[in-house]
Amino acid sequence: MSPTLSVVIPVRNEAQALPLLLADLAALRAAGAELIVVDGGSHDATCALAHGQVDHLLQAEPGRAAQMNAGAAQARGDYLWFVHADTRVSAEALTALQAVLAAQPLWGRFDVRLSGTGLAFKLIGAMISLRSRLTGIASGDQGIFVRRKDFEAMAGYAPIPLMEDLHLCRRLKRQARPYCIRMPLSTSSRRWEQNGIWRTVVLMWCLRLAYYAGTDPATLARYYRRGSLL
Repeated sequence: MSPTLSVVIPVRNEAQALPLLLADLAALRAAGAELIVVDGGSHDATCALAHGQVDHLLQAEPGRAAQMNAGAAQARGDYLWFVHADTRVSAEALTALQAVLAAQPLWGRFDVRLSGTGLAFKLIGAMISLRSRLTGIASGDQGIFVRRKDFEAMAGYAPIPLMEDLHLCRRLKRQARPYCIRMPLSTSSRRWEQNGIWRTVVLMWCLRLAYYAGTDPATLARYYRRGSLL
């Protein structure tokens, strides 16, 4: 019998973060969920650490869209759940997800909180969750889940180097608004810590607005990697 849920985790050089996430998901796997890790060319111990902890360890061209599509193509579950490697998932979040999937929604996502301490990180997480609730659009950090047959019907993630999550959500939203799970996932605040909190907030907003204005995602990806629009 196919598992109800296939968890797809794109990775690249995530040896530090991935074992923590896989430990969070171990009970879910034991209950019958399928774990799929898709590596995009890691140079560290990521793949070695995944061995024995997942059902499928795949290799794909680097880039989250390509990696997640490769994982989805291997998946057997009725639902796909796309989870970034630097995410932490509580037992309460897993329970909430299982309850939601029993209602068979088209798609959905979680609220999110950043791992960093301090008021600024709490505020950013709260604003991301609120923005998503109001717009019906989610980021990849929010653990997007979707019925596999519908994901396949729309040919999965667009082959673009950035904003693949927004592109998918905009297409899904035409069919139904997402189911919003308020129990948050925790995502790493390392980008904000490395590049500066408010500088990163401004960059993310500018990239999002530029995408909606029609800027080529390849151009946006260069700015994202640089951490600046300058």
